[in-house]
Amino acid sequence: MFKEMRRKDRSIDDEQAIELLRKGQYGVLSTVGENGYAYGVPLNYIYHEGNIYFHCAAEGSKLDNIVYNNKVSFCVVGNTEPIPDKFSYRYESVIVFGRAVEVYDKEKEDALVALIQKYSGEFMEKGMEYIRKSDIKAKVIKINIDHLTGKAGK
Repeated sequence: MFKEMRRKDRSIDDEQAIELLRKGQYGVLSTVGENGYAYGVPLNYIYHEGNIYFHCAAEGSKLDNIVYNNKVSFCVVGNTEPIPDKFSYRYESVIVFGRAVEVYDKEKEDALVALIQKYSGEFMEKGMEYIRKSDIKAKVIKINIDHLTGKAGK
């Protein structure tokens, strides 16, 4: 179903790819809309319990596209460094293919708490209060990972 990586010599194992997902600060979610166009949007996320979670407003293009076709890809790029004299780059990246679904109740709250821990860990108490007060109007989407590939250039 998924093509093999062309440059297998640059492949990283699943454990290294998951570590990059854990430490990455943002990724690019790619969806396809009813108009047939690809739509890529950068967003913050959390790798949590073997899945990727992100939060978003209650409406918008990415949600419309996910309703239309829930197959998505998600790309995270880690450290990069140009190597000018070699006309090359040191880099690390991971691409995830999966299906995006909205989550609710405890799973939704757990994902929001994990997002606060990752991005605002020093403000956990305030973050928890925000979750409780806001009645959690934001949507939380989970990407169930079907396939992932990681790559690094030296």
